[in-house]
Amino acid sequence: MAITDSLLRTYAESDGLGLGELVHKGEVAPIELVEAAVVTIEKLNPALNAVIHKLYDMGREAAGAVDRQASFAGVPYLLKELATSWKGAPNTNSSFYLKDVVADFDAEVVTRLKKAGFLLVGKSNAPENGWSISTEPTLYGATVNPWKADVTAGGSSGGSCAAVASRMVPIAESSDAAGSIRVPASCCGVLGLKPSRGRITMAPFADVWHGGAYFLANTRTVRDTAAYLDAVAGALPGDPYQPPVPEKSWLDLSRQAPKKLLIGFSVTAPDGRAIDPEVRQTLLDTIKVLEGLGHDVEERNMALDADSAWKTYTHMSCVQTAAIYEWLSATVGRPATKDDVEPVTWAIIERGRGTSGIRHISDVEAVRQLGRAIALDLDAYDIYLTPTLTQLPRPVGFYDMSMTDLDAYNDLWSDGVFTFPFNMSGQPAMSIPLGMSKSGVPIGVQAVGRYGDEATILALATVLEQEMPWKQRQPAVTA
Repeated sequence: MAITDSLLRTYAESDGLGLGELVHKGEVAPIELVEAAVVTIEKLNPALNAVIHKLYDMGREAAGAVDRQASFAGVPYLLKELATSWKGAPNTNSSFYLKDVVADFDAEVVTRLKKAGFLLVGKSNAPENGWSISTEPTLYGATVNPWKADVTAGGSSGGSCAAVASRMVPIAESSDAAGSIRVPASCCGVLGLKPSRGRITMAPFADVWHGGAYFLANTRTVRDTAAYLDAVAGALPGDPYQPPVPEKSWLDLSRQAPKKLLIGFSVTAPDGRAIDPEVRQTLLDTIKVLEGLGHDVEERNMALDADSAWKTYTHMSCVQTAAIYEWLSATVGRPATKDDVEPVTWAIIERGRGTSGIRHISDVEAVRQLGRAIALDLDAYDIYLTPTLTQLPRPVGFYDMSMTDLDAYNDLWSDGVFTFPFNMSGQPAMSIPLGMSKSGVPIGVQAVGRYGDEATILALATVLEQEMPWKQRQPAVTA
């Protein structure tokens, strides 16, 4: 099928809802959007390595059966190479141990994605098991930041964010256990909402990291994030966490100008480390805009011993990682060995295996107590703003999964000291691309809401999208 330059321009310039609207009107067919995605990915991916499994034929085969009135009818989509099962697609977690695994069922969220009209065209790169805030797996190689080739695209959803930023696709799946939706969103200049705990069912899993892990997507527009949330949100009966559900759709709520808000903010990292001056200034510029719009703002630093909290949180997570690898041995047909995984992963597995049940339940309790304390500390604020990252994107290779000292490796994550607390507290948090550095890389600002209140974050982000627009910015590698 010949794809015109006009269609390729429309594809690159449109968000997901925009492409769906073209399908609704009959101006473009789903198969044409799939072919536009194929052309765009083939053109850009050699420079970025964002898409590591090309599943074009799956998209082509599904295009004819799409409900053309679905919200995202015919929209090309990337699934992150981590955990989520889409029948017939590889499911490797970017690990040599799982390199031959193919999903044999659809996860619940995939059933919802198909109903919404998405067409899978590939899987995006991720670090092994998602345990890095860069995307440089040994199995697939590093994803390149489309803005600047020598700095990280972020992680663990770096492949998704690089693909969305470069306009390979308008929306791609992402997940977050310590910042992995928000960190790469900041690095690549896109939006990344970590929803409230329990907002998206984890089925077939009951729980991951005791409520610390979350799934959603990265997008270029607030309305796409809101509509995507409408498409996939919802708990199943018996799910352990079930946040309140608003009476209106998140898309409708995102369009309503927020009332006068009390906004707290901090430019002081809770671990006491320095914040890059350009990162700090971007947040202060945002506060100035919001003050000018009539909102009440006040500086309030987090009451959190971040170093201690991080050590407890990461220690807790090791046990479930070890348990997952035990469970996967039935799928692979043998236990994992040291040679099957990256050195950091093996260190995590070994620590998990060596942790007593008493120590583990104590860690879980401590994390839940910390989460409650964080939420109570910030409960007075309608929105709480921080930098997403304390530093500009690091050079490729900075977060090195070949390290064998797990504690030293975890210490490298201090750049994300503002993100992981909200994995513990369960509050929704969104990275919004509001700044650019002098070196030409994006800077994200994190907006945190009360538990269950994605609506206020989305509404405020819509205002900022108008007041501090990012749509006109395009990376060096783009469609």
